[in-house]
Amino acid sequence: MPFGEQPAYLRVADDLRRQIADGSLPPHTRLPSQAGIRAAYGVSDTVALEARKVLMAEGLVEGRSGSGTYVRERPEPRRISRSGYRIIGDGSVFRQEQADDRVSGSWEGRSERQEAAPGIAARLGVDPGEEVMCTRYVFRTGSETVMLSTSWEPLLLTGKTPVMLPEEGPLAGRGVVERMAAIDVQVDNVDEEVGARPALAAEAAVLGGLPGHVVLVITRTFRAGGRPVETADVVLPADRYRAGYHLPVR
Repeated sequence: MPFGEQPAYLRVADDLRRQIADGSLPPHTRLPSQAGIRAAYGVSDTVALEARKVLMAEGLVEGRSGSGTYVRERPEPRRISRSGYRIIGDGSVFRQEQADDRVSGSWEGRSERQEAAPGIAARLGVDPGEEVMCTRYVFRTGSETVMLSTSWEPLLLTGKTPVMLPEEGPLAGRGVVERMAAIDVQVDNVDEEVGARPALAAEAAVLGGLPGHVVLVITRTFRAGGRPVETADVVLPADRYRAGYHLPVR
């Protein structure tokens, strides 16, 4: 194959993707069968199958048992606003994750003690195996699940304090900054890093997608000086949401 020339399955996938984008194959339309793709493009069964796999991996089509493969409806992506942390009015966990004041929503969280895995221990600056409080959140606007978040806090810091459990005690449901301030820990900086990966089956089941579809993962760490006090992975479906940032210029 000459340099720069695409494999046949990618050329077929490109043309089908174009038809989906321009409306020639609108949502809920059945994708041509493997035999149909083979006949239309003059390719082998293997090429036709691989082209369909590409579109499924991109989340453009979905298989329906016993029926075929159909074009998925793709809503216009909505913005999840991120900004420098501030405590104004609602300092809830939802507001911590969604900085747009025009958006309201709800969340539920569940906490449990864990031993820090090596990756989490490195993010928190503790030894692997140290106890942490792990809290898993589901965030919703109305009845729609917007995002998932899993956070970890070192029990060396919060253990035996009133804020050990994020969803219980006098500051239940408040943000990290407020909870840490209550134990005289002043959070003064936060790092966020945005990446992407295929959704895990458990994530897809809650977010309403399919395993393997792309999700955005925002890796966040709150710090007091140089000391990490909380780290979290925030997960949202990449085909429905965008993470938008508003940051002050100093």
